[in-house]
Amino acid sequence: MNNEQLWQAALGEIELSFFISSFEEDMVIICVPNSFTKAWLEKKYHKEITTALESVLNKKLKEIIYKVETKKTNPVGDLLKKIKPQSQNEEPAAEPLPMNRFGLNGRCTFDNFIVGKGNELAHAACQAVAANPGQAYNPLFIYGGVGLGKTHLIQAIGHMLAKKTDKILYVSSEKFTNDYIQAVRSGQAKDFKDRYRNVDLLLVDDVQFMAGKDGTQEEFFHTFNELHQTNKQIVLTSDRPPKSIPALEKRLLSRFEWGMIADVGQPDIETRLAILEKKCKEKNYPVERDVLLYIASNVQNNIRELEGALNRLVAFHEFNNQKPSLETAKSILAGILTNFQQKSTSAKTIIDAVSRFYDINLRDITGQSRKKELVAPRQITMFLLRTEINASYPTIGQELGGRDHTTAMHAHSKITREVEENEKLRQDIESIKQIIYNNS
Repeated sequence: MNNEQLWQAALGEIELSFFISSFEEDMVIICVPNSFTKAWLEKKYHKEITTALESVLNKKLKEIIYKVETKKTNPVGDLLKKIKPQSQNEEPAAEPLPMNRFGLNGRCTFDNFIVGKGNELAHAACQAVAANPGQAYNPLFIYGGVGLGKTHLIQAIGHMLAKKTDKILYVSSEKFTNDYIQAVRSGQAKDFKDRYRNVDLLLVDDVQFMAGKDGTQEEFFHTFNELHQTNKQIVLTSDRPPKSIPALEKRLLSRFEWGMIADVGQPDIETRLAILEKKCKEKNYPVERDVLLYIASNVQNNIRELEGALNRLVAFHEFNNQKPSLETAKSILAGILTNFQQKSTSAKTIIDAVSRFYDINLRDITGQSRKKELVAPRQITMFLLRTEINASYPTIGQELGGRDHTTAMHAHSKITREVEENEKLRQDIESIKQIIYNNS
């Protein structure tokens, strides 16, 4: 059970335990089952509960009172779902979803996936694997930024193949590592190998976290070989392509590249709007199209942020019994949309910013000259196109004079390595970002 699953299970218990019994202009009374819970909430979570309530109500509260009472009226669970466990570099999902016996999310199916220009290749590859496991593409390696649908796609494969086999295993690379360490410590290596190698489908999320872990990579290498040699399907996800994963053993790198590598890119506005419309239809949210278009136009980075903005809007209107309008949407979402917009830019703006910073002609950046004074700015441009707007490598290549996608991959990997060691380069990139976001 991961952090998210544990938290959602805890929330289920909390919803049965305490509730809002009274809500007035600027005061909320929360009823709890006993004095222990009352003291626990007051001491440990008063600040978080206050923040969640004020966020949903869009107003400051003068007082929150905790009262021991057992009669239940209005559940407070929906509010508490806004209080998330802290985990480094972890983004919360838009809402809790049911899990099946394989640990697959109940809503992560092909039917629930919106296909757009940024993900159509990855979607087609996943469907091909689901139709012909162990034959079409093995392994299938899906990469892309956070919250773009990688996990949804590989779990959709799991749901499809669950109709044919029960030998399915879905894990994160962290889970694989922890299971391996536990097996070594407890002398249960055979049980570990039986579990991971006696499957028809192995789905592993975030394999980039195996980098630098020699024991984990050694064990996964042998697991990979065993499955591949017996035509069992392997599907992997990462936030970057195999060649860009630092400290990844060459023998694993070569195996990750044996099959199909597909990129999941940032959704375009049509895809973002379709996602919001589907979400509203599923949940019966009464949101007009102009409001959805406003959200889709302003939240551009990933699907999680998109759904989070919609959920915030709906939560406010459910509490105030009002149908969302464009004007109230602009008011309620003003704070978070400002943050999203600050992160949003375009390929043209990035290329122009690099050109201005290095005082070189735009045509030189996109041209074919390999002069030393042009190569570095061009590679930095490719790096920024990837990190700032999550452009796919083929798209980056096209933006810079029709170059091959492997050139963009190499540039991104090279600058990623160098920026960790080169303070001057880091400062240059930060200066370019200031140009980008102060003028976009």
